[in-house]
Amino acid sequence: MTNQIPPIQRVLIVGGTHGNELTGAYIVKKLEQQPAQVRRATFETITLLANPEAFATVRRYVDKDLNRCFHQLDLQDLICSSYEQIRAREINSLFGADGKTPADVIIDLHSTTANMGLTMITDENPFNFRLVAYLQSVNPLVKVYILPKSAQESSGLPSICELGCTIEVGPVAQGVLQAEQFQQTEALIDTALNYLEHHNRGVISSFDNALTVYRHVGTIDYPRNELGEIQAMIHPQIQFKDYEPLHPGDPIFLTFGGKAIAYEGTSTVYPVFINEAAYYEKGIAMCITMKQQVTVSIGRSLRRLASFS
Repeated sequence: MTNQIPPIQRVLIVGGTHGNELTGAYIVKKLEQQPAQVRRATFETITLLANPEAFATVRRYVDKDLNRCFHQLDLQDLICSSYEQIRAREINSLFGADGKTPADVIIDLHSTTANMGLTMITDENPFNFRLVAYLQSVNPLVKVYILPKSAQESSGLPSICELGCTIEVGPVAQGVLQAEQFQQTEALIDTALNYLEHHNRGVISSFDNALTVYRHVGTIDYPRNELGEIQAMIHPQIQFKDYEPLHPGDPIFLTFGGKAIAYEGTSTVYPVFINEAAYYEKGIAMCITMKQQVTVSIGRSLRRLASFS
């Protein structure tokens, strides 16, 4: 196998970007005490509790969402003075491409109140795609959610590094630890680090892995009145039905008076992050994806096979 990416030298595991997502934060705190768990022979693994002030108060953020503070223009604007903006500049100065200890790969740990199960979020970088394909080959329950660069807007913490992925597990309530999701996240981290170790050693066995991916295409907000107030809830028929098909005409919202509101799209889609608690303030009731089957050849290339419903 010929490595297209140079050997990985440093991996950054991040938790607590959102202070009330305790799974990642406590994994990072555990790894601070037990670093041997993520130690590998061919690269350095370091950990980061990204938003310690928000974590201390079990809040998503202090002033603004840290995971929206890493746009390059914002990082260069020294006038931006909210806690999270300052923290974003500190993180970038340490682990960004021009930082003191630049990370080659970032694994960002998150949890969601939506029924996302085990989800790997990444872009279409071939190395990242092979990484998540490997994770799914080891654990078939892993879902792969593809965010195009335009959707990420290069403002999330992982955007300071070209390689890596976000681990999103749920449903987990905000400010709550759940042992099963904690252990599942740890297992995904371990498998990802093993892949990176194999990559460095050039010993990844070549294989073709057919997998299903969910490609982000947009978002849907709740119905609102002229004052911006929510006028309907997620319909019970699709609550907790992340990654399941939503057909034109299916009920999607339910008004407070009990009237169903149908999905008005023209094709079948697959909603994710349905009724995510943190997205109410962002005007997002759910994200919409298209389901596609691709073949990823570890050590070679990926090929899109089909879109289907």
